[in-house]
Amino acid sequence: MIPAFLQKVPLESFTPFMTDHTLPEFPATIQGNGDLASFLAANKGAVDEALDDAGALLFRGFDVPDALAFDAVVGGYGEDGFSYAESLSNAVRVNVTPRVFTANEAPPTTQIHLHHEMAQTPIYPSKLFFYCEMAPDTGGATPVCRSDWLYGQLMADDPVLAQRFADEGVRYTNAMPADDDAGSGQGRSWRSTLGVEDREGAEARLAALNYDWEWLADDTLRSTTPVLPAVRTLTGGSRSFFNQLIAAFRGWSDNRNTADKSVRFGGGEAIRPAHMARVIELSEQMTRDIAWHAGDVALIDNFRVMHGRKPFTGKRRVLASLIV
Repeated sequence: MIPAFLQKVPLESFTPFMTDHTLPEFPATIQGNGDLASFLAANKGAVDEALDDAGALLFRGFDVPDALAFDAVVGGYGEDGFSYAESLSNAVRVNVTPRVFTANEAPPTTQIHLHHEMAQTPIYPSKLFFYCEMAPDTGGATPVCRSDWLYGQLMADDPVLAQRFADEGVRYTNAMPADDDAGSGQGRSWRSTLGVEDREGAEARLAALNYDWEWLADDTLRSTTPVLPAVRTLTGGSRSFFNQLIAAFRGWSDNRNTADKSVRFGGGEAIRPAHMARVIELSEQMTRDIAWHAGDVALIDNFRVMHGRKPFTGKRRVLASLIV
């Protein structure tokens, strides 16, 4: 059964959250047993209602022993999948089944900062499934943060800046290598990202997406998106800080990319530390960790909730599947 504590949180609750530094139950845990695929199929409406309220659900105690069982869970949910191959994701991933893949191949010491999945592109999923096949020895939690709560508090604290994000949007610049670089959280090659074999194909795909681009000396491709939303209006009228700004500002740093060259307001001005300081502070206060147990499955509303990955030791295998 869906827990009774999943209740809608009114917008006027933002100030009390920040006063005592507490948040309602988030993510919500559904403790169960038996076959999770069957549970989701039988309780789809109730699960979706709970997800609308909580933003993220953790299913614990169900029988999900391996990747094939997780694939069946996604199938039991009954919505169309969003394939990695056809996405514009920057992350290096490996498919396990056609709709299940590794969450990120970046090294254990690399922190993946909070982001909405693929919000730095014009094509993104609505929901995310994660599955822990193997829990790490230490660390490795998946931090999650409600972006609607964050944006509501930012609007209360600095309405001019909050409205600027909403009005101007954002443009992202990312330098993609010629071949996959698994040492970077955004190391997917331009060939894989764009689904092409050569420069001519890359340029045709980018032109169709209305991107700007330039070729660098080492066959790296630097591309810049058109203006994309930084704020999304959700069902019911609340707004979410739906973007990749925290991840780009804090983590898009490798031998090709730096934060100061990666993100700009839609009008062209660079997004600077002063613009992001309160956003980052709020995200840290509002973040909660999913500390994985083997067999756990999480379902996340990608429009409402950011996620990331903390460094870890030992072996960690978390798989993902995306929903259109």
